[in-house]
Amino acid sequence: MTSRPAAHSEAAAWTGIINNFILAVFKGTAGLLCDSKSLLGDALYSASEAAGGLAEKIQLQGIQGRRSSVGRGAQPQREGEPLVTIMFTVFLLMGALQMAISSIKEMSLGEVTAPTYLAGVTVVIAVALKEAVFQYQYRQYRKTGEDKRPAYLESRRFSLYSSIAVLLGVFGSMAGGALNIEALLYLDPAAALLIACLVLWRGYRMVTGSIYGTLVQELREEDAASFIETVQRVHGVIMVEELRAHEQGHYVAVEATICVNPRSTVLEARDIANRAKVLLMHRFSHVSDVHIEVIPYDPVYPYKSNHESSSSDTTTLLQ
Repeated sequence: MTSRPAAHSEAAAWTGIINNFILAVFKGTAGLLCDSKSLLGDALYSASEAAGGLAEKIQLQGIQGRRSSVGRGAQPQREGEPLVTIMFTVFLLMGALQMAISSIKEMSLGEVTAPTYLAGVTVVIAVALKEAVFQYQYRQYRKTGEDKRPAYLESRRFSLYSSIAVLLGVFGSMAGGALNIEALLYLDPAAALLIACLVLWRGYRMVTGSIYGTLVQELREEDAASFIETVQRVHGVIMVEELRAHEQGHYVAVEATICVNPRSTVLEARDIANRAKVLLMHRFSHVSDVHIEVIPYDPVYPYKSNHESSSSDTTTLLQ
């Protein structure tokens, strides 16, 4: 079940993915037309950001789909989930390697030319658009009260490095062509080489994070136990059916399935899930994201729900 803040967060995430994809196509086309290696490298980095966000969404949807298809107590298989990220990353790593080799070859042979003025216009537009989307996403995360802002800022830091590199590469090379300074012409392929290294580093983080993230719960069972204990304290939660934790850099994403009273309404169940999410993120500062699925408790087994009020129609004492 999703709340309004969660919907805002989802919209912000998809806005970033679509924006990065558009920027990748825009900068890649301009880089080919203007003969700018650094602009092509920055397009590759934007593609890596879009692929990273899309892979995360596909994995999350796969987890939700498997949860709806398994019975009570069944453990969904997760072995195939990292393949989605690896498939995206392989293409990016191949492109980054080719970009690095091409830049080194161009600098070693001395076949460097200054990009056209259209490259400078493209860089300014791309940086402005990226900054506008960043401000929108950051405000949405702050508005929803999510603690994924530190992880987002960490990712933003490397994106900023790429933007600075392409700015220096394009405008430095253009200045070298205008002033007839041959040394400045090498800034464009040098910036492309630096950006290619950033893409390689990002691809490495994506693969290792995807593979290692599936082992977090087995390696840190005490953390999972603390998460479960915290969720069970929420008023209305009968039991925690399943809980998994995944590392995302220095932060942890938690996915849980909780059981509530089957007589609870949709709004009541949604409120319980939101309170459990807020409690987890406030108590554990390293938890950057929480996804909670609510299912009705099996009415076959007798239980007393803490969701029910103490005033009941039937008394529990003999009269």
